[in-house]
Amino acid sequence: QVQLVESGGGLVQAGGSLRLSCVASGRTFSSSEMGWYRQAPGKEREFVAHITWNGATTSYTNSVKGRFAIQRDNAKNTVYLQMNSLKPEDTAIYYCNTIPRTLTWGQGTQVTVSS
Repeated sequence: QVQLVESGGGLVQAGGSLRLSCVASGRTFSSSEMGWYRQAPGKEREFVAHITWNGATTSYTNSVKGRFAIQRDNAKNTVYLQMNSLKPEDTAIYYCNTIPRTLTWGQGTQVTVSS
């Protein structure tokens, strides 16, 4: 069974950094486009970042451009999200999935940014 496991979240002060990881098990994702999404309390889940299968192209939602960077290591079946200059409005549960989304959501990883 395909499973996505996110990790790396935590509590950080505004201006700090975190690096999230997403490991996919059960199949290889080296040919899949992947993305990070997030869901803040009381809000809908939203797109954050996207990366093509070979990592050549990335895209971001406007609110994180210049602060977040998505990367992948196909040999490890892992996608990363480097988050810098974090803001309180980045507080959310972060998830990864394919783009377009085809898999059951994992449990996500909680990111809390204090002011």
